Amino acid sequence: MSAEQGASGAAGPASLDRLDADRAMTELLRCCASSRWAARVAAGRPYGTAPALFDAAERAWWSLDAADWLQAFAAHPRIGERERADPGTREEQAGVAGVSPVTLAALAEGNRRYEERFGHVFLVCASGMDAGRLLAELERRLEGEPGSELRVAAAEQAKITRLRLAGLLERLERAERARQAGTEDG
Repeated sequence: MSAEQGASGAAGPASLDRLDADRAMTELLRCCASSRWAARVAAGRPYGTAPALFDAAERAWWSLDAADWLQAFAAHPRIGERERADPGTREEQAGVAGVSPVTLAALAEGNRRYEERFGHVFLVCASGMDAGRLLAELERRLEGEPGSELRVAAAEQAKITRLRLAGLLERLERAERARQAGTEDG
């Protein structure tokens, strides 16, 4: 664990804090596709600690309006739609890898019904969930009310964003260590 990681075990944000504004925005938009969220988090730098970054990211997320949330939701592939997913999303949705065509068809039909009912993609923090659990969650949430379901989806986006931010910090820290090792060897 590096000195930056602290009690949370997450890599520290020093590398993120040092990025220029455009690169920081690009990296943050990979964590959450709301442009207002990314701008707010980027503008709050430097954070110094991972908990400070995570807290600021959470506060920024919940200060947004429904249009900002919907912008973030729109960047997500449907659960089970692996061909549209980027490598990180495929990892997040690993629970649907290799499932039967029947289960994939049920997920596709559930996704269609959900989008028809709520007007946005079904969003769930799928890390660690298998296809059966994802399908059960989709069916359960289809019973929700549109106003409350928007907040449920926003809470799921917040969880996804937190995981992606932690991954970003680790990736930036690894890249910085590799650069430093290359400089020391050169």
